[in-house]
Amino acid sequence: MRAEPALPACTPASAGFSVERLRRLNAFLEGDTRASARGPGHLGAVVLLARDGCVLHHQAHGHRDLARREAMPLDAIFRIYSMTKPIASVAVLMLMEEGGLTLDDLVERHLPEFAGQRLREGSRPRKPVTLRHLLTHTSGFDTDGAAADPQAAPDLATFARRVAAVPLAVEPGSRFRYDGTNTDVLCRVVEVVSGRPFAQFLRERLFEPLGMGDTGFTVPAAQRHRIADITSVADDGRLVLANARSADAPGVALRDYDSGAGGLYSTANDYLRFAQMLLDEGWWRGRQLLSPKTVALMRMNQVGHLDVGNDLGPGEGFGLGVSMVLDVARRGRLGSEGAFGWPGAATTYFTVDPRERLVAILLMQHVPRGVATDPPRPTAAFHNLVYQALER
Repeated sequence: MRAEPALPACTPASAGFSVERLRRLNAFLEGDTRASARGPGHLGAVVLLARDGCVLHHQAHGHRDLARREAMPLDAIFRIYSMTKPIASVAVLMLMEEGGLTLDDLVERHLPEFAGQRLREGSRPRKPVTLRHLLTHTSGFDTDGAAADPQAAPDLATFARRVAAVPLAVEPGSRFRYDGTNTDVLCRVVEVVSGRPFAQFLRERLFEPLGMGDTGFTVPAAQRHRIADITSVADDGRLVLANARSADAPGVALRDYDSGAGGLYSTANDYLRFAQMLLDEGWWRGRQLLSPKTVALMRMNQVGHLDVGNDLGPGEGFGLGVSMVLDVARRGRLGSEGAFGWPGAATTYFTVDPRERLVAILLMQHVPRGVATDPPRPTAAFHNLVYQALER
């Protein structure tokens, strides 16, 4: 049974979009997915656009399966990987609102194993790692080559202990380095402060209130037929199943522990519920999940004093779990200053634009290899094709 639509449907014209210009978006995605049968392209996609609280465009393109026997369904389930991070960040902010923590708490206040963590050269950092550092990826963590790999941990408690045993690469707060380690340490903080397993906290505090019934760290066996195959490219340019944990067993946990950095499965309809809640300043169907001030803080640039390198695009900043547009001209895409969102490793993306009262979601399931035969990343074109269709 298909899940209840997150929002009512409306016509593009009533939402201020040009039907004719939206055909350009359809043509782009149809061309891209058709091309995948013979060269660079993506197997399939689901796109969803909502404005002023109604869904004006919800389309599926291409195929769900690599054998190309099934068309991509609108309710396809995707591994959203790093699109999990904004959800995990909201969990932390909920606990902040309740007084359980503050952004500038030392991590060691909640996880004593981090007390006494040193820099690689052996000295103590000028200031230990804080929760704000974790939310903004400025902790100084670098666990590559750790004796006990945190990513192989069986649970979040073990993960955090392994991270705490690794010296810091740089002074906390001195460098922006995007690394999911930060988020998964935060997930352990959520467990300690709330007294609940991280997955249970998300289910009770976010997924159930928002009606996100198709979102979780695993997929029930009865629903696994809806999961999109995850692809990569072979050296000759053919699409093949990606070298990913769940490629041959769709629906299994993406990590041994419940990773807030990249562990969730979801659908376009489900993720719209979360994104629309953020657009509506913490409200969902008459229930307040966050304060408007908390959502505002989440999307303020927290790293303006740092060189972000190549981890963010030109004209972008980073807040508490999301990036935001600071300068449309420097970014070089159509859009609005203040729009915020985040992508996932398998070519998933969402953006929330408060100025245009818009949510845009693109879900594919392809892991780029960074080689010449990879299909072009669609994010910039998607942005331009969405915004060029606005009439007002």
